[in-house]
Amino acid sequence: MTVAVLTGPVPWLILGGATILFLIVDLRFFARGREPEFREGLIWSVGWLVVSLLAALVLLVLDSAEDAVTYTTVYFIERSLSLDNLFVFLLLFSYFGVPAEHRARLLFWGIVAALVLRGLAILGGVALLEQFHFVVYILGVLLLFLAYRILKGVDDNVDPDKNFIVKLVRRIFPVTGEFHEHHWFVKQEGKRHATPLFLCLAAVVAADIAFAVDSIPAAFAITRDSALIWMGNVFALLGLRALFVLVEGLIKRFRYLDETIAVVLALVAIKLLLEDVYKLGPVPSLAMVAVAFAIGIIASIVADRRDPDAESKREERAGRTTSDGPAEEESDRAAEATVGRD
Repeated sequence: MTVAVLTGPVPWLILGGATILFLIVDLRFFARGREPEFREGLIWSVGWLVVSLLAALVLLVLDSAEDAVTYTTVYFIERSLSLDNLFVFLLLFSYFGVPAEHRARLLFWGIVAALVLRGLAILGGVALLEQFHFVVYILGVLLLFLAYRILKGVDDNVDPDKNFIVKLVRRIFPVTGEFHEHHWFVKQEGKRHATPLFLCLAAVVAADIAFAVDSIPAAFAITRDSALIWMGNVFALLGLRALFVLVEGLIKRFRYLDETIAVVLALVAIKLLLEDVYKLGPVPSLAMVAVAFAIGIIASIVADRRDPDAESKREERAGRTTSDGPAEEESDRAAEATVGRD
């Protein structure tokens, strides 16, 4: 960096304060206590995108063009990965039968958990890379594996019954067979019970842990600057509640979404693995990501126009958001947990 704007505690304090402020705005003003509408989600999604890009302009003015471009690249990579996060969250909400009016609040706490976990992953990753350079190659291989896993499909990896944290919650608390409005816990017969809403939150947090492990290596392939990585993650996650409203439409219209994300991750992994041989600058890195997404979007549009069965395939892609485990079965399992814990 040419100017020491992102060094010292002050930038972290400013970014932390801005994050808390944005989270409060999102919680208090976006669909509070009700199911958000599609138009509302669209407006807020565009608004968060504008705010995120304005952050790049702030870096451009106060720091350098290089850092502004680096932040933008990290932001778009993390934003694309957050789409797969949302698909998993949608599957979990469907599996546990979470009512639509409670999903926005549940997602908010999932985002808060993700911010904390990613912050820890960034600090730990930076420390590891400073001490052990070979970790770079481990992260590169991890990204290639993630790209392969995304090509297989995220819905194959979602099974709350095998989730360690969900099992732990069931072991510690008896679980009610029904929801109790927005409450995580209720008292029944003098005993504290977890509700299915809290059980779903436990599954979301477990997913957040996996996403932190998956997404941070992609950012390290672009930069080792922890402030820029954190900043990119903060703005990528802030608008997820609004984007969640649009996610089913995105699944339907973007037929090559998984393939595109996988290609981006594979390119980033190769960049990371070859950085000792050739170091790609911030502008070419951003161009590489932008071109990959442009090709994916154009290919999806062209393929849909040429495919006579495009509409049925859109519905099939939308079916990815419906879990195989119905809410009734979860209620039965929860009811059994009140009698005998796993």
